[in-house]
Amino acid sequence: MTAPVFVVEHLPADGAAQYVLDGPEGRHAVSVKRLQPGEEVVLTDGAGRYAVCDVVAAEGKDRLVVRMPSVSEEPAPSPRITVVQALPKGDRGEVAVETMTEVGVDRIVPWQAARCITQWKGERGLRSLAKWRGTAREAGKQSRRVRFPEVADAATTKQVAALLAEADLAAVLHSDFEHGSEPLAAAELPAGGEIVLVVGPEGGVARDEIALFEEAGAKAYTLGPTVMRTSTAGTAAAALLLGRTGRWS
Repeated sequence: MTAPVFVVEHLPADGAAQYVLDGPEGRHAVSVKRLQPGEEVVLTDGAGRYAVCDVVAAEGKDRLVVRMPSVSEEPAPSPRITVVQALPKGDRGEVAVETMTEVGVDRIVPWQAARCITQWKGERGLRSLAKWRGTAREAGKQSRRVRFPEVADAATTKQVAALLAEADLAAVLHSDFEHGSEPLAAAELPAGGEIVLVVGPEGGVARDEIALFEEAGAKAYTLGPTVMRTSTAGTAAAALLLGRTGRWS
């Protein structure tokens, strides 16, 4: 099993003979994980910079002293995968963010689609966005990532169309099998750049939304012969693309 991951705001440029992990992350390392001298940990800023460290000592309840030989940086992935996720009901949004983070999605954009029952307005919207971002951070640590997915601000349909217009592959998962959609498994994939994948709400992507997205250069795709829930489809589609692009090789 790989070493546990902890998040720090800043990493020294060239490592350190001794580095102290404290605060909530230090407490989790000392009091929950009960790490001992000689064990290995990974410290990361969540943006690709990381250090593989050896535990020197555990002090009190929230101070982990480590030796940090050097600091490395994980190359940015290519092609980059963005999933535009329509807002699901209840806690299914956090489930979608968690599993998409685990498989390796690079950016998640919440989308207030026309058929979404859930509405992100005012304080409720801010709380929901904070939950998605917290979920991505925790799932990134759990899945041993050192480059966590960005969770963007909620986007309107016009903003989603603008994202699709700039993508190297713009794909909309569509459950209307009579629409003339192609299988995502057979889509021609770019060697690099940006893939943007739109996942609609439980009621599906509305016709005017599909028309706007196709005007922006997107194509409609199906994901197998069945209809998945919105909280499942993004993870399944991302896994398919990650395998086909070679990022899982």
